[in-house]
Amino acid sequence: MLEVLAYALDEATEGLTRRIDVVLHGDGSVEVVDDGRGTDTRPDASGVLHVKPIMATADLRFFSAEDPPVLADGRDRRGLSVVAALSPRLEHENRRPDGVGFRARYAHGEPVGAPVPLTVVEGTGTSVRWWGDEVDRDRLERLVVRAATASPAVVQLRSD
Repeated sequence: MLEVLAYALDEATEGLTRRIDVVLHGDGSVEVVDDGRGTDTRPDASGVLHVKPIMATADLRFFSAEDPPVLADGRDRRGLSVVAALSPRLEHENRRPDGVGFRARYAHGEPVGAPVPLTVVEGTGTSVRWWGDEVDRDRLERLVVRAATASPAVVQLRSD
């Protein structure tokens, strides 16, 4: 969760995100939702979406860095591809200012089909939802508070 939250907090630091929700779903999944700019997405001439491959390729800023930034739990930051690789199921939804939106699915870091365009795109932002190990809500709450301490964004932990 902290790795996914770190991307939204980065955008907040840049003034691109005002609100971040960390959502614990009843099915055991965890989701980080922000109102930022969304992941870079561009349709080609035939309308096929090409998505910046942040879930399936290593983020070289962190993955192989000798001295990467540290997350709120003290672990080294390694990038979203690590979260995707460790997740049996991960869903990435994106909404861009130009009205382009998509939903993509991954299983252990591998794309499951092509990104599916969203027909109605309201607002901007990114949502990353994954299924994995059981979540300790009290620990998660402490880590969310610690991670968000210096953020200009409103960060909220909630359950659906």
